[in-house]
Amino acid sequence: MHLAKPGRFIDPFTDFGFKRIFGSEPNKDLLIDFLNQLFAGEKYIIDLTYDKTEQNGPLSADRKVIFDLLCTGADGEQFIIEMQRIRQEFFKDRCLYYVASLIRDQVPISTKSWNYRLKPVYLIGIMDFCFDETDRHFISKVMLKDDKGKAFYDKLTFIYVEIPKFKKREEELNSELDNWLFLLKHMNNIDKLPLFLRRPIFKKLFDIAEVSNLNKQDKMAYDASVKQARDLYATKETAWNDGVMASKRETAKKMKEKGLSDELIMEVTGLSESQLAML
Repeated sequence: MHLAKPGRFIDPFTDFGFKRIFGSEPNKDLLIDFLNQLFAGEKYIIDLTYDKTEQNGPLSADRKVIFDLLCTGADGEQFIIEMQRIRQEFFKDRCLYYVASLIRDQVPISTKSWNYRLKPVYLIGIMDFCFDETDRHFISKVMLKDDKGKAFYDKLTFIYVEIPKFKKREEELNSELDNWLFLLKHMNNIDKLPLFLRRPIFKKLFDIAEVSNLNKQDKMAYDASVKQARDLYATKETAWNDGVMASKRETAKKMKEKGLSDELIMEVTGLSESQLAML
């Protein structure tokens, strides 16, 4: 995850930035173009309708589900688009819960006869972190398949984009999807629209993403969104550091119990002499 200093253009990984770029009816051509590049010809989206992002279950006791973005395609297929900035331990579980909730809501309430036919559901996760540190491709497509790798069910698809794994430089970009991912990763520290992004769709994106084009109310909302992202990052970072320090202290205690020298303990754990003395 990266937290760049505020730049000329909004950070697409803030809640405000993500929804300003992808989440409004006047700008839905941006989302359609991005998704079509992501599907790479396997599916072509003609139009999208934005749906309510807060969904209630059929029972009053059901937990509410709040999506980042929820859209319906021209053929009734549904798209959940989730932007996740900070690593979440059960992010995959959350994604599965989201699609399960959406599938459940396809069940007609008043119809007595229903043949169980479902419409396709797609979840697209745009992540500013990685599931792991492997060198696998930055896009993962997950579907239901049998033990021989043959597709078992083609109406449920997860697509995860791990932005930190996208490491291509400008001269290495060779597709419109590459351009999109480069833009999402670097937009917060770009000073001007690069020549290779002069396609009209990107010109529109830069126009709506320029901080100086925000009205007073939107600028306040964006500043609040940036502050929220930084506060959350700081909280997670503090928790991580506290956990690391606790682990070091525990290791040092065990080494002390075994009679190992202070010098060796400090070398192994990285604790200072004063920190070691406090154990």
